[in-house]
Amino acid sequence: MTRRLQGKRIFVTGAAAGIGAAIARACAEQSAAVCLADIDLPGAQRLAESLTDAGHEAVAIECDIAERTSVEAAMNEARRAFGPLTTLINNAGRNVFHEPLAMPDEAWRQCMAIDLEGAWHCSRAVLPDFLSQGAGAIVNIASTHAFSIIKGCFPYPVAKHGLLGLTRALGIEYAAQGVRVNAIAPGYIATSAVDAHWQSFDDPAAALAQVEALLPPGRLGRPEEIAMTAVFLASDEAPFINASCITVDGGRSAVYHD
Repeated sequence: MTRRLQGKRIFVTGAAAGIGAAIARACAEQSAAVCLADIDLPGAQRLAESLTDAGHEAVAIECDIAERTSVEAAMNEARRAFGPLTTLINNAGRNVFHEPLAMPDEAWRQCMAIDLEGAWHCSRAVLPDFLSQGAGAIVNIASTHAFSIIKGCFPYPVAKHGLLGLTRALGIEYAAQGVRVNAIAPGYIATSAVDAHWQSFDDPAAALAQVEALLPPGRLGRPEEIAMTAVFLASDEAPFINASCITVDGGRSAVYHD
């Protein structure tokens, strides 16, 4: 076990599966005390149990980030477990894709509540800890949708553009008080949710191959590759990185398109 995050008390949202689970596991393996927050409490509990069985500090907490009261209750539970928090990783999100004029009003509300407002609920709840300690880090898991538009994916990129704005605004607002706020923009990552997307096609293998052909490494990213970027931003190795976004997409966004 290495100790890049020793002394850190980290609250990870959407920690029961996918990228969030990989982040929680990586943080625990780097000696952080990790609060696994998810609306799927049984899933978070299974991961927390596996981490504690391996000798790490981890606790599962039920949390619906779309509800401010749920977030505040979860944060208080985390503090009771480990003390004042040092780090927040806003990972929880949901893909909401529609043609704009055909989109139900509820889809817009759901997307904004989870993909944008949820990050603000969590940030607002944890910032007092950071300000009283004179230090803290927030890592927001954004997306390449935060700066690139794919037709048919509305309103998801609207929320992710907003998340980058939140990252920059909070990072600048509280920099002098020792708080850093950064984002990660993943591209195509091989999670169970992405795999379910391929399965919706008549030929899943062909659909996956078509996307892989667009990526310079010829493959999808792995959740662990996002997780280690989050570890870096959460650690004391990145003291002068603030209000920034690291893109992790295998170079796809740098490719010139005809």
